[in-house]
Amino acid sequence: MSRNAKINTLLLVLVAALAVIPLVFGLGDHKEEPFAGADAEAETAITELAPDYEPWFSPLYEPPSGEIESALFALQAALGAGVLAYYFGVRRGRRQGEARALERLRAETNADTDAEAVSERRRV
Repeated sequence: MSRNAKINTLLLVLVAALAVIPLVFGLGDHKEEPFAGADAEAETAITELAPDYEPWFSPLYEPPSGEIESALFALQAALGAGVLAYYFGVRRGRRQGEARALERLRAETNADTDAEAVSERRRV
């Protein structure tokens, strides 16, 4: 197994562990919503510390349910990942194209140099 394959396997195991450990150990079982986002946690903390607090702004769009809100968040994450993957793919493609162009240029230069050497030998 190559070094890159070992690193990728280790990273995959770590990501799986991060997803499974909270479920196995029951982290968050004592809460009403065990895996609520940071926004919900902050809202709860603010209402406990300052019950008369009024937000400065209201959201432009309030999803009708938590499931739709989660779906929109997942869609946003997927779009972001797609944009990043496209960017890195384009960069890699350009780098590979430049490398191929340099190889062709070197091959042509070597072929021209070889042809000149052969013609010099024929003249002698």
